[in-house]
Amino acid sequence: MKRISCLLIFLAFIVCLAGCTKGFEEKNKDPYGITKVDAALLFPAAERGMNISNWDGEQTIVQQYMNAYNAGATAGFQFNEDVDGYNSPRWSLYTGTIKALVQILSFTKDDPTNKNLYNMARIWKAFAFMTLVDTYGDVPYTDAGRGYLDILIYPKYDKMADIYADLYNELKTATAALSAANEYVPTDLFFGGTVVSVTPAIVAAQVTHWKKIGYSLLLRLGMRYSKIDAAKAASIAQEAFTGGVILSNSDNVVVTQYNSAVNNGFSNLQRTISPYFYYLAEPFVNQLKTTFDPRLKYMGASYADPAKFTTTRDTISANQFGFPVGYDQVSVLTKPGYRGVKGGGQNYTQLNYDVVASSIAPVFYITNAECQLLLAEAKFRGWITGGSSAQLYYEAGVKAAMDEWALFPGVQTPAITDAEKNSYLTQASVAYNDPNALKLINTQYWIESFINGAEGFANWRRSGFPVLAANTYNNNLNGGFVKRMAYPNAEQAQNPENYNAAVSSMGGDGLTQHIFWDKP
Repeated sequence: MKRISCLLIFLAFIVCLAGCTKGFEEKNKDPYGITKVDAALLFPAAERGMNISNWDGEQTIVQQYMNAYNAGATAGFQFNEDVDGYNSPRWSLYTGTIKALVQILSFTKDDPTNKNLYNMARIWKAFAFMTLVDTYGDVPYTDAGRGYLDILIYPKYDKMADIYADLYNELKTATAALSAANEYVPTDLFFGGTVVSVTPAIVAAQVTHWKKIGYSLLLRLGMRYSKIDAAKAASIAQEAFTGGVILSNSDNVVVTQYNSAVNNGFSNLQRTISPYFYYLAEPFVNQLKTTFDPRLKYMGASYADPAKFTTTRDTISANQFGFPVGYDQVSVLTKPGYRGVKGGGQNYTQLNYDVVASSIAPVFYITNAECQLLLAEAKFRGWITGGSSAQLYYEAGVKAAMDEWALFPGVQTPAITDAEKNSYLTQASVAYNDPNALKLINTQYWIESFINGAEGFANWRRSGFPVLAANTYNNNLNGGFVKRMAYPNAEQAQNPENYNAAVSSMGGDGLTQHIFWDKP
């Protein structure tokens, strides 16, 4: 009898348990929880997320700008120091842009309603990885951004040359796959936007813009091979040119939507912490000043008190002087020609905080000026057929670069007149001529890249122009130059096995190892 009673109690418990758990999952589901992410909503943040790093990075390496004060924590590239805080900013592409793009690709790969978004994301992802390779060398690529999707939290590093080979294929196939027969992407930060009615013409215009982005990046990638494989460089450059690169400022890939509520944070450090630490570098100011470059007034300014950029601003070219490379606030005191202190800082030219370093300044990623100048070099080298002459591409590139300043706050109208452009281009030290073509073209690329540090650093290493004197603050670089940024310190602790394999492959993790296309 006791056994029967126990059996009945057990059966009752099972019935009760079944009743209690019936519909349990449905009842405990959050009715407001997000069950599906719109991939298109992730795209603008991924696009805007390319605006990273800071003035103390690449612009300091290529001697356009510097922090003149060695206060220990501020030691960086001006003082030939391998400091994590100056190496690591670009690595944040992994947690921002790349993470979002990998998510987008996973959501849209097999979605027939998001074909254009899928291929735009592939193009932008290629851009991000080109930047990472150019900055560090070997980096996580195949495994990157898959921590959430595949619980892959210790990504292996791919070899930089292999990544570049795959980026070539990605740019080619993704660009070719874009089609006006597919969808319009309104969340595209560059060439999207809400429209009342999506017409075939609107879709076609966006696709045309993005095809130019793809081919312009392909042109960049091809020209990177110029030192190691001229035949490959020529082949890819011709392929990109035939496809159709950006040849108008209306096609520039630029973010102009910054305002008082949403700032361009690139110059926040300079604006908010010890402004008197920061100056334009002597080689850059001398280049602009001696050629009477009308852009200098927008890039640099002298302030009555360098510690307060709200004080009286002087943009007269003759009054601008760059801080000498390889000196700090102490060693510069003994340099012949030292200009002394002023107010709370040094008597040298700083950033123009009302224009180039404004909190609402636009951000340029890929420009007509860059493409024109790369085509000028490719044409001079005989790598492309058709189109204009090297001289015409060069002159168009310089003029396009000057026209960009019309988008900045605090500029005159027009930003630079046609008379000023023509006068500049007729100067003996600027006017195009074949014997000095590579120097002229790439010096202009250096100037154009003042607000695009990653591209300026890459093209300077690739081309060797302008020729700069080595920073001799110390001998940490063996009398040479910074050739790459070191991996973030966190990689050594968090991903040691793969980090060590990459360091072994690279021959070290210092500032003097070369990127594969930067032939010593």
